[in-house]
Amino acid sequence: MVGVSVARKYPAATYFVLTFALSWSAALAVALPHLLRRERLPVLTGILMFPAMLLGPSVCGILMTLWTDGRRGLAEMFGRLRRWRIRARWYFLLLLPPALVLGVLVALSALVSPRYSANFFLVGLLFGVPAGLLEEIGWMGFAFPKLWLKRSALASGLLLGLMWSLWHLPVINFLGTATPHGSYWLPFFGVFLAAMIAMRVIISWAYINTGSLLLAQLIHTSSTGALVIFSPPRATAAHEVLWYGVYALVLWVVVVAIARKHRMALRGDKRPAVD
Repeated sequence: MVGVSVARKYPAATYFVLTFALSWSAALAVALPHLLRRERLPVLTGILMFPAMLLGPSVCGILMTLWTDGRRGLAEMFGRLRRWRIRARWYFLLLLPPALVLGVLVALSALVSPRYSANFFLVGLLFGVPAGLLEEIGWMGFAFPKLWLKRSALASGLLLGLMWSLWHLPVINFLGTATPHGSYWLPFFGVFLAAMIAMRVIISWAYINTGSLLLAQLIHTSSTGALVIFSPPRATAAHEVLWYGVYALVLWVVVVAIARKHRMALRGDKRPAVD
């Protein structure tokens, strides 16, 4: 079949096309009643668009694995999902996103404005769980290994981080607490993109050193959960651009440190280590 042939020849590109098409179509379906009435999208609708989008990475990751690698490939993917016996030190990465988000907000609230005071919306963790568990089936379960076949792990992580960021475009206006972002939409997307690419490199580094797709899911859950839990409730769109920008900068410092200290790990063999 032509479709299967194309998918096997260009697996990563095919995956991205299908994932964006399915996710964005699902988001459009949620928003369509308001768009047809030419109404401004309510915040609740924007929030509901996000879980609808989660179908894309997960469903397409499973289908693409079946198309390109068959049942054996799917079994191997689910094996990586069950890989939890890794060195305990890797699980400390789960503390990185909340520690950095909270640290940035505490510093900004003390040095710049109390408007940066962190929230403690613990229910926000529930936003991170489905995002981490479902998205990573596709992003790290399928797309990253295919990108890694032709590039270094670092380049693969950077490219996947870019695609991951662009995938969020339909719901960018509803991320954070200062929604909608109005004239700050583009600057906010810029700093969001910078933060997400850096986080994707960190997730990729953890994955290639452990072979654990489960760890990737948990880091993603921690990252999304931390952003929802601690996002300052009194921040304006301008404040949100600044604190996301500082957070992105701190993440890139971490990425540079990893790249300098673990250069071989970032470029290594095309198979994940089992640590």
